[in-house]
Order: sequence, then C-alpha cells, then structure tokens
Amino acid sequence: MSEQQIPVTYESVLELIRQVAEQMRVQTAETDRRIDQRFQEVAKQIEKTSKEVGGLTSSVGRLVENMVGGGNIVDQFKDLGYNVITYSRNKSFGKQGTGTGGEIDLFLEDGGIAILIEVKTTLKTDDVREHIERMEKYRSWIDANGGDKKRYIGAIAAASVADDTIKYAHRCGMYVIVQTGDAFKIVAQPKGFKAKEW
Repeated sequence: MSEQQIPVTYESVLELIRQVAEQMRVQTAETDRRIDQRFQEVAKQIEKTSKEVGGLTSSVGRLVENMVGGGNIVDQFKDLGYNVITYSRNKSFGKQGTGTGGEIDLFLEDGGIAILIEVKTTLKTDDVREHIERMEKYRSWIDANGGDKKRYIGAIAAASVADDTIKYAHRCGMYVIVQTGDAFKIVAQPKGFKAKEW
C-alpha cells in the first residue's frame, strides 16, 4: 500500500514558504544574538588589553625617564660647557588641555640657559617635531607671563633611536641622548653643530 499523497495547492505552498521563512527568521535572530554577544565579549577583551598595554607603556616611559634623570646626564651636559645648577622633572606649564600648555620631562638650568629634555621609549622624527613645537609653546608661555632672559635649548632622550632620527634632531639643533648598555649618553654632535635657542 502506497502512502497517500497530499495534493499540492497554492495555499499549501504558501504555508510551506511561511514556515521556512519563520524558521530562517528564528535562526537568523539567534545567529545575530550570538554574534552580538561574541562581539561584546571581544570588545571587552580589547578594552582590557588596551588598558594593560597603556599601563605598561606608561610604566616603561617612567622607567626610561628615571634612567635618563637618574644617571649622569647633568655631568655630561657640564662636560659640554653647561654649568647645570638646578634639575627638575615633569615641569608643567600653561593651561593643560588647551594647546597652550604642556609638560617638560626633564628640566636642567644653567643660570641663563635651560635645557628642556623630552624622554621617549622609542624616538621618531615626529617626536622631534613635537618637541620643537613644545619648545616654541614654552617660550611663548614664558614671554606671555612676564618673560625672562633665559635661553632655552632642546634635547631628546630615548632607549631606541634610529640613526636618521639622530641626524634629523641634530639638524634641528637638538641634543640627542641614547641608551648605551645600562646608561644613557649624549650622542656626539656632528661638526658644526650649534644648539638652537628659543
């Protein structure tokens, strides 16, 4: 005995299409929910990792600052003819967050000259440009607030610096301080080097 066949009608085809469409809608909604849930989990993990990396980067930056500042950098500048008499770290100026303020990582003073040092973990030419802008902002801030007769010169320090960046910084009239083993040393300046003054 053969199975009885259900006659195919227009309504039965529409019902079948409706059922398939409903199943697809339910499956799509479930897939969308799972994708959204997974996306949120990944976003939380990225945020957590970013905070951890940011904290690590900040810690490494502070370590490099401490190594530069804790070494014999003052003596090295004295050997270059600067009679450094005061030394400070993280000197803020201007109104922070307005584009007119900033912070100097290391600030060495020789009576009439101050050496403003920016410290980086890895130094790039953009960092040199930014320090030049910082030097200009600092000079403008000093002038706008009573001014002084000091001359300001710049220096950049980093644990890792490419040779082309060192050359660029020297062309811009900046001293360059690099890590050599477990100490930091001022890179020998090229013939004819003259520190730019602000």
